[in-house]
Amino acid sequence: MKTRIWAARSVAAVSGVVLAGALLAPSAVAHSGPDPKKPGKHTSGKKTPAKKKPSKQAPAKQAPAKPVVDGVQEGQVAGRKCVTSRDVASAVVDYSGSGLFETVFRSATDEQGHAFLNDSRNPGVWINLALVPGAPKCVYDTALAVTEEAPGHLYITLLASNGTLHQATCTSTSSSPFSPANLATACAPGFTELPDTPV
Repeated sequence: MKTRIWAARSVAAVSGVVLAGALLAPSAVAHSGPDPKKPGKHTSGKKTPAKKKPSKQAPAKQAPAKPVVDGVQEGQVAGRKCVTSRDVASAVVDYSGSGLFETVFRSATDEQGHAFLNDSRNPGVWINLALVPGAPKCVYDTALAVTEEAPGHLYITLLASNGTLHQATCTSTSSSPFSPANLATACAPGFTELPDTPV
């Protein structure tokens, strides 16, 4: 008998929950239009055209290979303007028997395509590489390599905006760091274009 009473109570409780859910649900489920709480828009009975989905066969838009600034692509010279991204490179002498041991050479470019060199023995001094004959006017990228001896050689490679590489070989000594006064002489005869650069 007790089992029947508990079963009846359980059925009644479940029925009550289902009935309460049925009374609450229709208003939310049956509503498929705009939210009645939000102010409605006046329509004249005309349907607004649905936005067209892009065709799967239409080619995707691609960003230009080089950023455009004032209608000029990166690196192109409009009058005298050269626009590039910033770049930095470094090389260090790690042979402990050299008088140049732990000397760090750094190169950097600015957004106007100027290239600069820093010798860690001359902190805070950045030498404009335009002082060296044959340097390209608009530089995209720089690279450095150094030999271990004193005197050694510092190889500076610049990537010009037209895609050609220019290299200078500079003699580095332990007695005198590179400076604006001695760089052109140390890097004589200056930058030369590397032949057959794959542009």
